[in-house]
Amino acid sequence: MPKRIILTGGPSTGKTSVIQQLKSLHYHCIDEVSREVIQQAQKQGIDQLFLQDPLQFSSLLLEARIQQFEDARTVAAPQVYIDRGIPDTVAYMDYIKTAYHERFAYACQTYRYDQVFMFPIWEEIYTPDAERYENLEQAQYIQEHIENTYADYGYEVITVPQDSIEARAQFIIKQTAID
Repeated sequence: MPKRIILTGGPSTGKTSVIQQLKSLHYHCIDEVSREVIQQAQKQGIDQLFLQDPLQFSSLLLEARIQQFEDARTVAAPQVYIDRGIPDTVAYMDYIKTAYHERFAYACQTYRYDQVFMFPIWEEIYTPDAERYENLEQAQYIQEHIENTYADYGYEVITVPQDSIEARAQFIIKQTAID
């Protein structure tokens, strides 16, 4: 079974760019699913589902991230890099102080990743877009929640240095090499 490796961090910290770099190097990667959920809601006329109905949004994310976890089992590669994990869902709900069902905590405890890489907030690369509504201050607060959530679930997090996309990808590759 491949190692399941999470790339996480606050909004606009470079995770997706590094995932794209890893893909270009022929590593198996699973993309962030929240943009897909956001875009589907926008097609239905809901600009920010997370802000309008955070529990519904988070429930959709939880199911999709559990499916990604399960799908990773079938990958014929030594490792799978995943853009955000199940604990991110809890972190965002904690960020906006939304109560949630025990199934979210259960999922965090049940579906365990092998390694977690944290991308720190980096003001110089922070860029809002159509799906990313947070300003830099909010992004920093989200970052704290993500860090705390992974720590609360017992993960030892590896911080990704602020460097070029290529150097960040190489840092992760070296840390996840299978002997």
